[in-house]
Amino acid sequence: MSKEQLLLKIEQKRTELVEIVLKHGFTAAYTIKVSQDLDSLLNEYNAGRTQKSLSNS
Repeated sequence: MSKEQLLLKIEQKRTELVEIVLKHGFTAAYTIKVSQDLDSLLNEYNAGRTQKSLSNS
């Protein structure tokens, strides 16, 4: 997945999370699931940035 595609997915998941929080609150099971999905996407993005940074050193 390209960096641009990953950033788009992150923004979509962030928007989804905000909508779910407004409907169901912070502690609903689905809210937690979507939050974990967003965390995974962010971790993937950060791992790519770390790899790129290490390869430039």
